[in-house]
Amino acid sequence: MTVVEEESGEDSGEAGMPSRGVVPGGDDTYVPSQRRIERERHKRARARRATAIAALSTLVTAAVVYLIVVNAPGWPRTKETFFNAHYAREALPKVLDGLWLNVRLLLVCGVAVLVLGMLIAVARTLRGPVFFPLRVLAAAYTDFFRGLPLIINLMIVVLGVPALRLQGVTVDPVLLGGTALTLTYSAYVAEVFRAGIESVHPSQRAAARSLGLTNRQALRHVVLPQAVRRQVPPLLNDLVSLQKDTGLVSIGGAVDAVRASDIIVGRSLNYTPYIVAGLVFVALTIPMTRFTDWVTARMDRRRAQGGNL
Repeated sequence: MTVVEEESGEDSGEAGMPSRGVVPGGDDTYVPSQRRIERERHKRARARRATAIAALSTLVTAAVVYLIVVNAPGWPRTKETFFNAHYAREALPKVLDGLWLNVRLLLVCGVAVLVLGMLIAVARTLRGPVFFPLRVLAAAYTDFFRGLPLIINLMIVVLGVPALRLQGVTVDPVLLGGTALTLTYSAYVAEVFRAGIESVHPSQRAAARSLGLTNRQALRHVVLPQAVRRQVPPLLNDLVSLQKDTGLVSIGGAVDAVRASDIIVGRSLNYTPYIVAGLVFVALTIPMTRFTDWVTARMDRRRAQGGNL
C-alpha cells in the first residue's frame, strides 16, 4: 500500500498539516505534500539568512573594535607592555607547569566541596526539634562563609594558621589554600543542594514512607537523587567559578599559573605573562562552560516535553 497526503481545506488540528490516504496495492511510502516541502525550504532559507547576518554583524563589530584599539594614542605602548611575543613565549611553559597545580586543586577541592556541601544541606533540612542545634550550626556556617570574601578567607587561613604554630598542623600554602576554597565554596554548594532538596514535592517523601522506607532511606533513595539531578547546572557553574579562583592560592606563595606569571612580571616589568595566564584559564574554563550550557539546554528540553528531570 502507498500512503499519500491530501491537502485539507479545513484546519483540523495544525494548520497546513496534510492528511494521509491509502492507495491499495501500493508501498508503505511517506510522500510529503508540496506545502510541507515549501515550508521546509522556507525554514532552511531563513536559517541560512540568519547565519549570514550574524556572521556579517560579528565581523563588522570585530573590525570596529580592532580599529578603535589600534588607533588609540597609547596602543603602541600597550602592545609592547601587554602583548609582547617574546615574553609570551617565555611565560607559556612556566604558566602551563603552574596550571597543573590549579587542575589538581580543582579536582581535590571539587570533590571535598560536593561532599561537605551535601552534608551541610542535609543538616539544614533535618526535621525534628532534636536536630535544632545542628540546623543552627549549618545555617551559621553558610551565612558566615557566603558573606566572607574569599580573598579575606584565604588570607586568614593561609597566613593566620601558620602564625598559631600549632603542632601537627600543616603550613603548606597549597593545602591551606585548598582548605579556604573548600570552606567558602561548600557554603554556596550547600545552598544549591538545599534548594534542590526543598524543590522535591513532599508527596515524594510521603509516598516513600508509605512503602515502608524510613526517613533516612527516603532521603537517600528518593529525595536526594531528584534534588541532585535538578541542581546539576548550578553545581557545574560553581565548579567553573572554583576553577578560576584556584589562582588565588598564589597569595600564600604557591607557584601556580598565576604565581608563575607574577614571577616573570616582577623580573621583566612586562605584563604579557598575566595575559598568557588569563588566556590559559579561559581555554580551560570554556569547555566546562559549554558543557554546563549543554546540560542546561538538555534539561530544559526534557522539562518542556514533560519528561523526567
